[in-house]
Amino acid sequence: MAESELYKKGAALRRQLYGDAAVDRANATTYSDPIMKKFIDVATETVFGALWTRPGLDLKTRTLICVVSDAATAREPELAIHLRFALRQGWTEDELTEVLVHLSGYVGVPMIREAMLVAKKTFAEIRAEQGKA
Repeated sequence: MAESELYKKGAALRRQLYGDAAVDRANATTYSDPIMKKFIDVATETVFGALWTRPGLDLKTRTLICVVSDAATAREPELAIHLRFALRQGWTEDELTEVLVHLSGYVGVPMIREAMLVAKKTFAEIRAEQGKA
Protein backbone atom coordinates (compact mmCIF):
# COMPACT_ATOMS: atom_id res chain seq x y z
CA MET A 1 0.00 0.00 0.00
CA ALA A 2 1.31 3.46 -0.89
CA GLU A 3 1.94 5.83 1.97
CA SER A 4 -0.33 8.87 2.02
CA GLU A 5 0.96 12.38 2.65
CA LEU A 6 -0.66 12.28 6.09
CA TYR A 7 1.19 9.04 6.84
CA LYS A 8 4.51 10.58 5.77
CA LYS A 9 3.87 13.68 7.90
CA GLY A 10 2.82 11.49 10.81
CA ALA A 11 5.88 9.25 10.56
CA ALA A 12 8.19 12.27 10.58
CA LEU A 13 6.38 13.83 13.52
CA ARG A 14 6.40 10.56 15.48
CA ARG A 15 10.18 10.44 15.08
CA GLN A 16 10.47 14.08 16.15
CA LEU A 17 8.40 13.48 19.28
CA TYR A 18 9.75 10.10 20.31
CA GLY A 19 13.27 10.14 18.89
CA ASP A 20 14.82 7.85 16.29
CA ALA A 21 16.10 5.25 18.77
CA ALA A 22 12.73 4.91 20.52
CA VAL A 23 10.81 4.65 17.23
CA ASP A 24 13.25 2.06 15.88
CA ARG A 25 13.04 0.07 19.14
CA ALA A 26 9.22 0.15 19.17
CA ASN A 27 9.04 -0.79 15.48
CA ALA A 28 11.41 -3.74 16.05
CA THR A 29 9.53 -5.02 19.10
CA THR A 30 5.91 -3.99 19.68
CA TYR A 31 5.11 -3.08 16.09
CA SER A 32 6.90 -5.96 14.37
CA ASP A 33 3.80 -8.06 15.05
CA PRO A 34 1.37 -7.91 12.06
CA ILE A 35 -1.59 -6.98 14.26
CA MET A 36 0.29 -4.18 16.00
CA LYS A 37 1.78 -3.03 12.67
CA LYS A 38 -1.77 -2.34 11.49
CA PHE A 39 -2.37 -0.32 14.65
CA ILE A 40 0.74 1.84 14.32
CA ASP A 41 0.06 2.44 10.63
CA VAL A 42 -3.41 3.79 11.45
CA ALA A 43 -2.11 5.79 14.43
CA THR A 44 0.73 7.22 12.33
CA GLU A 45 -1.67 8.49 9.70
CA THR A 46 -4.64 9.56 11.80
CA VAL A 47 -3.21 10.58 15.17
CA PHE A 48 0.27 11.82 14.28
CA GLY A 49 -0.46 12.83 10.69
CA ALA A 50 -3.89 14.41 11.11
CA LEU A 51 -4.16 15.51 14.77
CA TRP A 52 -0.62 16.33 15.87
CA THR A 53 0.13 18.37 12.74
CA ARG A 54 -2.98 20.56 12.93
CA PRO A 55 -2.40 24.28 13.33
CA GLY A 56 -3.52 26.04 16.48
CA LEU A 57 -1.40 24.44 19.22
CA ASP A 58 2.33 23.98 19.47
CA LEU A 59 3.84 20.55 20.10
CA LYS A 60 4.81 21.44 23.66
CA THR A 61 1.17 22.18 24.54
CA ARG A 62 -0.06 19.06 22.76
CA THR A 63 2.34 16.88 24.76
CA LEU A 64 1.05 18.32 28.02
CA ILE A 65 -2.54 17.67 26.97
CA CYS A 66 -1.63 14.03 26.41
CA VAL A 67 0.11 13.74 29.78
CA VAL A 68 -2.94 15.18 31.54
CA SER A 69 -5.35 12.98 29.59
CA ASP A 70 -3.33 9.83 30.28
CA ALA A 71 -3.00 10.59 33.98
CA ALA A 72 -6.70 11.44 34.32
CA THR A 73 -7.77 8.22 32.61
CA ALA A 74 -5.11 5.94 34.14
CA ARG A 75 -3.48 5.07 30.82
CA GLU A 76 -0.10 4.13 32.28
CA PRO A 77 1.72 2.80 29.19
CA GLU A 78 0.61 5.83 27.17
CA LEU A 79 1.60 8.13 30.03
CA ALA A 80 5.18 6.85 29.87
CA ILE A 81 5.27 7.53 26.12
CA HIS A 82 3.77 10.99 26.45
CA LEU A 83 6.07 11.94 29.34
CA ARG A 84 8.96 11.19 26.96
CA PHE A 85 7.34 13.36 24.31
CA ALA A 86 6.83 16.17 26.83
CA LEU A 87 10.44 16.11 28.00
CA ARG A 88 11.64 16.20 24.39
CA GLN A 89 9.46 19.27 23.82
CA GLY A 90 10.99 21.20 26.69
CA TRP A 91 8.91 20.40 29.76
CA THR A 92 11.06 19.63 32.79
CA GLU A 93 10.68 16.76 35.23
CA ASP A 94 9.75 19.30 37.92
CA GLU A 95 7.06 20.92 35.75
CA LEU A 96 5.55 17.58 34.78
CA THR A 97 5.63 16.42 38.40
CA GLU A 98 3.83 19.60 39.46
CA VAL A 99 1.19 19.01 36.75
CA LEU A 100 0.56 15.55 38.18
CA VAL A 101 0.44 16.85 41.76
CA HIS A 102 -2.05 19.51 40.68
CA LEU A 103 -4.22 16.86 39.02
CA SER A 104 -4.52 14.97 42.30
CA GLY A 105 -7.07 17.53 43.46
CA TYR A 106 -9.20 17.00 40.37
CA VAL A 107 -8.97 13.32 39.45
CA GLY A 108 -8.00 11.75 42.75
CA VAL A 109 -4.94 11.00 44.82
CA PRO A 110 -4.87 7.21 44.17
CA MET A 111 -4.94 7.66 40.39
CA ILE A 112 -2.24 10.31 40.47
CA ARG A 113 -0.11 8.21 42.82
CA GLU A 114 -0.01 5.62 40.05
CA ALA A 115 0.83 8.32 37.50
CA MET A 116 3.64 9.56 39.74
CA LEU A 117 5.08 6.04 39.91
CA VAL A 118 5.04 5.90 36.10
CA ALA A 119 6.71 9.32 35.95
CA LYS A 120 9.38 8.29 38.48
CA LYS A 121 10.22 5.17 36.47
CA THR A 122 10.12 6.95 33.11
CA PHE A 123 12.30 9.84 34.28
CA ALA A 124 14.85 7.39 35.71
CA GLU A 125 14.90 5.40 32.45
CA ILE A 126 15.46 8.54 30.41
CA ARG A 127 18.24 9.76 32.69
CA ALA A 128 19.90 6.32 32.45
CA GLU A 129 19.62 6.37 28.64
CA GLN A 130 21.24 9.79 28.62
CA GLY A 131 23.96 8.67 31.04
CA LYS A 132 22.78 11.05 33.77
CA ALA A 133 22.49 10.15 37.44
